[in-house]
Amino acid sequence: MNKLKRALPEDVGVSPSKIEAFLDDAESKGIELHSFMVYRQQSVIAEGWWWPYRSDIPHMLHSATKSFLAVAVGLAIHENYFGLHDKVVSFFPDNVLPDGESSKRAQSMTVEHLLTQTSGHGVGQSGGEWRNIEGSWVDKFFETSLDHEPGSEFVYSSATSFMLSAIITKTTGVPVRDFLEPRLFRPLGIKLLNWDDGPGEVNPGGNGISCLSEDFLKLGILHLQEGMWEGKQILPKEYVKASTTSQRGNQYGYHWWTLSDDGYQARGMFGQYVTVLPNHDAVVMVTGALPQGAMALKELISQHFPSMFLPSVGLASEGNSLIPLQTRLDHLNLLPSVESRPESQLANVVSKERFAAKRSNDDGVISFTLDFSNATGFCIFHLHDHRGFHQVQVGLNGWREGTTSLSGAKLHHGYEFAQLSVVSRGLWTSEDTFEMTLQFNETAFRDVITVTFLNGGRVAKLDRRVNVNSFGRQRPTIWCSTLVKGDELLPSSGLGAGHKITYSIASSTVGELLDNPETRAILEQEVPAQLLEDPRLEKARMYTFEMVGPRVKGMGEDVLARVDAKLAAL
Repeated sequence: MNKLKRALPEDVGVSPSKIEAFLDDAESKGIELHSFMVYRQQSVIAEGWWWPYRSDIPHMLHSATKSFLAVAVGLAIHENYFGLHDKVVSFFPDNVLPDGESSKRAQSMTVEHLLTQTSGHGVGQSGGEWRNIEGSWVDKFFETSLDHEPGSEFVYSSATSFMLSAIITKTTGVPVRDFLEPRLFRPLGIKLLNWDDGPGEVNPGGNGISCLSEDFLKLGILHLQEGMWEGKQILPKEYVKASTTSQRGNQYGYHWWTLSDDGYQARGMFGQYVTVLPNHDAVVMVTGALPQGAMALKELISQHFPSMFLPSVGLASEGNSLIPLQTRLDHLNLLPSVESRPESQLANVVSKERFAAKRSNDDGVISFTLDFSNATGFCIFHLHDHRGFHQVQVGLNGWREGTTSLSGAKLHHGYEFAQLSVVSRGLWTSEDTFEMTLQFNETAFRDVITVTFLNGGRVAKLDRRVNVNSFGRQRPTIWCSTLVKGDELLPSSGLGAGHKITYSIASSTVGELLDNPETRAILEQEVPAQLLEDPRLEKARMYTFEMVGPRVKGMGEDVLARVDAKLAAL
């Protein structure tokens, strides 16, 4: 069963029209999907990938990683490496605890408290923030004060997941990924799974896995089968039940989210979901790209599953589409066809010119070059920054597939990749503006890099934005110019004239809005003063208000909507 069986929807009592309705609903609501698989009664009955996403390309899972970690914890407990109620401090006796009441609380914290996200911390840590910590992540965990008694309050945090990973590595002597290789990955036939490392060769725990869609689906199937795989009990049945059942009166078990009707989910930021529905003998896997929380995708899934599996009349119904379902699934496409546009006369002028940044910038950009000299339908974008030299081959007559090391952590939820698959295209949107779209098809991220040329092509304005991010979705403009007279830059007079900076709760970070006098004035008008002084805002300066606002009591959607409207009017 390492290779999952396939069957027609009708074979297991599902109308193809219901699957079409799911696809139609996603399209009409503008929900960006990358892949989906529907499994019922021991077979995959429908599956599809929106090109350039493919069944043989891994996809980043973000916090859905936590549900893989839960398996590792269960196996380590089953093999007596540690116990569910062992004290966390017992694994790290040399670490210094915070003073006072926090020290007492830290000493009472157990493995079970980490698993149920009830560590006692008042503020959770996102994966993006956690990856930016310099030095020991274990030290950082123990240095953070505890606002509650462990076990009393649910606060979702990737820091607790990291500590579980660290405990497994401490007790078994290997990273979680290696611990799971013979116990989970090989038995299930999972081969193309990557899990990045944190400090000390400890997997982050709460994030960092990239795997094939089918392998993500297998995680759900294993739990649907109560830990059994091909006649072998991979994970103890009682642990599966505990993991997928609410443990402390909320919607969380052991690193799984619980649903009504005995269902449960693995969830990842921007939209990676495995939904297990035991009462319907089904598992649904979906990946996509939606803003923080991916609420629209969560609602889409709940609207169509499990209702898709309920008895209905007329299974032969073809739905509203004139295209057979399988034909439609075989031709799903995320990216638009490339428009035929004339090349700008500036292309020859700027080609191979080195444009150097006028001043230091937060993105560490030193210079860039566009090379339009290739006659085979693509240009090359070269970028020199603090990480070194990078390039992307950008299609001009169509989308071009390749790889790149292009930096992007501040637009990609803190992730920096040595090499990443990319599909790209470029076009002149006007005589002086060249726009490149980069779809990173192992992730949820799609970047747009815009270069606007001025002064006859001797000055360039470099802008970059992204479709989804927990931080801001656009980076500050970087002004560049060609080098003349040795290493002397062109005069800066006139640079930036007419350039309007735009702000929003989705694209601007908390720090940007608090530090700018104009935007801070808007916040002070609309947000109660005590909320602006909330310590969570100061700790979340790198994130957007869209992300942190809902976590601050009193900063509801109405407040954020008024702020956004005034920001747009600046």
